[in-house]
Amino acid sequence: MTVKCNPRFGYCIDSKRFVPVELLDVAGLVPGAHEGKGMGNQFLDDLNQADVLIHIIDVSGSTNEKGESVPALSYNPVNDIKFLEHELDMWYLRLIEKGWDRFARTVNQEKPEVNKAVAKQLSSLRVTEKLMERVIQKLNLEQDIMKWDKNALLNIATELRKATKPMVIACNKIDIEGAYENFESLKKEFSEYFIVPCSAEAELALREAARHELIKYIPGDEDFEIINQQKLNEKQKNALVFIKEGVLGKFGSTGVQKVLDIAVFELLKCIAIFPGGVNKLADQHGNVIPDCFLMPPNTTALDFAFKLHTDIGNNFIKAIDVKTKRPVGKEYLLKNRDVIEIVTSK
Repeated sequence: MTVKCNPRFGYCIDSKRFVPVELLDVAGLVPGAHEGKGMGNQFLDDLNQADVLIHIIDVSGSTNEKGESVPALSYNPVNDIKFLEHELDMWYLRLIEKGWDRFARTVNQEKPEVNKAVAKQLSSLRVTEKLMERVIQKLNLEQDIMKWDKNALLNIATELRKATKPMVIACNKIDIEGAYENFESLKKEFSEYFIVPCSAEAELALREAARHELIKYIPGDEDFEIINQQKLNEKQKNALVFIKEGVLGKFGSTGVQKVLDIAVFELLKCIAIFPGGVNKLADQHGNVIPDCFLMPPNTTALDFAFKLHTDIGNNFIKAIDVKTKRPVGKEYLLKNRDVIEIVTSK
């Protein structure tokens, strides 16, 4: 398709569409947050809204565990990752243990399927029956729930945290001397995570320069183009040279857009779906392909209809793949970048 998008939400640059996502900025934790210290409980409970976590750390080691500025490389950022893992695990454990003894006795007496009973008990943590079954098998837990001791519950908490709160590590201040060595160490020690070198300062500088039409820059790109050399002062020129050579040239991007892409498309495995008509790709205001929805994997045509509106889902007759003009049924699994028209009975 050669039609250029004109979105109602987000924006397009050179055929690249940027779709808004909701970010929840939370304050840093303090030791013992799961015990209620600081704003701990509120912070952790806020995290329950999140589908994925972006953990931003100072990879240069110039910010300590209290959030205080310290000399670069004087603090080990490994501590930040281990600290957050521990606090999250203990928070999950606290929620699991709440009313656990009574619950376990009830399960022992009524003999339901353990994975179903536990999943229902922990539904607030987004635990499903299939997930709980996998955890039970992985940890080789006894079928008798009364034999699950505190160590078993802690292991369950860890596994559930990993599954329901996937995480990407954004290693900020990668451009500071010595930070790259810390980054390499983190990659080795925490190989299970996506760990991304980032420079938020460089990204901000590029966005500001692009906003003032000094450069042409698309977030996530490995380079930029200076379009108004005359308006740049020496300080700005030097800053852009440093970003081009010290950030983009070394790491391929500032990392900021990459972190968001990983969170949405790699960890959540979302697909982008566009509502549209076979004969009309614009809305009544002339916006071309105005909407884009980020949907979970295995989304069906009917799921998408309900996403658009309950009435559309309830009155669903069929969907049409706009690219191929082929009709598809309600169980049809949508693919990334599908353009779908929904046909209803009303």
